[in-house]
Amino acid sequence: MKNIKKREFTFNYLKNDLPAGLVVFLVALPLCLGIALASQAPLFSGIIAGIVGGIVVASISGSPLSVTGPAAGLTVIVASAITTLGSFEAFLLAVAIAGILQIILGIIKAGIIGYYFPSSVIKGMLAAIGIILILKQIPHALGYDKDAEGDFDFIQMDGANTFTEIINAIYAAQTGAIIIALVSLAILILWERPFLKKHKFFQVVPGALITVITGLALNTWFEYSIPALHMTGETLVNLPVASDAGEFLSFFSFPDFASIGNPQVWIVALTIAIIASLETLLSVEAADKLDPYKRDTPTNRELTAQGVGNLISGLIGGLPMTAVIVRSSANVNAGAKTKLSAMIHGVLLLIAVVFIATLLNKIPLACLAALLILTGYKLAKVSLFKSMYRLGISQFLPFLITVIAIQFSDLLRGIGIGMLVAIFFILRNNYMRAYSVKKTESSEGITRYEIDLSEEITFLSKGSIGKFLYDLPEDSHITINGEKVTAIDPDVLEIIHDFKSTAELKTSRSNLFHCPNTVALQLTKNNHHQHQTQKK
Repeated sequence: MKNIKKREFTFNYLKNDLPAGLVVFLVALPLCLGIALASQAPLFSGIIAGIVGGIVVASISGSPLSVTGPAAGLTVIVASAITTLGSFEAFLLAVAIAGILQIILGIIKAGIIGYYFPSSVIKGMLAAIGIILILKQIPHALGYDKDAEGDFDFIQMDGANTFTEIINAIYAAQTGAIIIALVSLAILILWERPFLKKHKFFQVVPGALITVITGLALNTWFEYSIPALHMTGETLVNLPVASDAGEFLSFFSFPDFASIGNPQVWIVALTIAIIASLETLLSVEAADKLDPYKRDTPTNRELTAQGVGNLISGLIGGLPMTAVIVRSSANVNAGAKTKLSAMIHGVLLLIAVVFIATLLNKIPLACLAALLILTGYKLAKVSLFKSMYRLGISQFLPFLITVIAIQFSDLLRGIGIGMLVAIFFILRNNYMRAYSVKKTESSEGITRYEIDLSEEITFLSKGSIGKFLYDLPEDSHITINGEKVTAIDPDVLEIIHDFKSTAELKTSRSNLFHCPNTVALQLTKNNHHQHQTQKK
């Protein structure tokens, strides 16, 4: 595996990427349909976005493990936009324009924004998504499927919230779904045990495939042997089924180009482009942290790839898409090595809707819920919380608040709240670390303070430096050493000079001040020249 870091795409790891692609396909299938349903868009539009995201975006992207598809974070925007614009076709035009805007963002290198999300917030996002997956899949595991897959917001589209949905599911639980979910979880957990992984069969065949086959077989057996346990209707996958090629082609929609002069179309396009780009940058950053090989995704190229994907998706009737952490984490956990796994998942989605939609519609959502619950557990392990706690309050608090905020709002709002907390600690640390102090006592009884300024002093340090200087006791000698300084804010420099002037004034009026301070200010010529330049 030595060369894997240098490769974006290779068939050398097909034995890893093929089963991983199959796992992602099984995860993505209900999510594509659920997100389309939650967005109040045609069901097939979610599948189109999944196919384009898997085949087109993955082939262009430089991300080794992230997977693109319709985004849960955009469901409210999509539903509102379709209503505002008056037709799904006008909305598709906005999606295509959003894709063009994202391509432009990639060209002007806006992807650099992705490097400014603190690690504590990204890890908080991962843990939050894990907890949400577990909580949101409990109703599906109990056979209560009133809320669509992919609705990850705390306040759901149906008016309930995450917790009331679980309570309702407990009262309406179906024994057949519980049996299928528990058997599925048992298979998935056992499949990863070391004593089974020693055998070739368990290394090659993914547990998710066996889980789905078992769930389908169990439900079929229930149908003929124990009808009271048989799962039907909304408790099963619900792919659109075409009776012939003509009906299949009718599933595709095309933009209404006559709406291009509508200002609302452009507002929706800009909104989608910005939010989809932010969610993508967050997701690829998170996927890179999950990557065991610690590869970095070129973010500008990722924006371009997403733009191409949304342009094509909008032109043929698909929903807007982003890189999605749920699919990406499932991809990592399934052992994917290159982006071939994401491409395989897209191909499998295409094959599924063309050839085996009828068969797939017999899969109980309860067994897929088990797969997502296990994925959620791996994202939100207790060990992650312990490791973040050991890093100290400045890392743990932004992490924890991000987790809580996402639970009770949505992904982007939660990230925003977590960012505010992280920025507070960044400013606080900057406030505290602008200088270091060495205190000594001379034989004459004079206290000496040697203050070494840091390499870069911003205006954020103005308060801490000023407070420290003016809180120094009298009867002391202060040396401010700026030899290491490469950049200093003029406001900070002014405080230092004012303090020096004040001390000198006290010295000249010693009859008015008892034991005045004396200050030695050491700044190199280069520093002084730079400060003058900054003032200009």
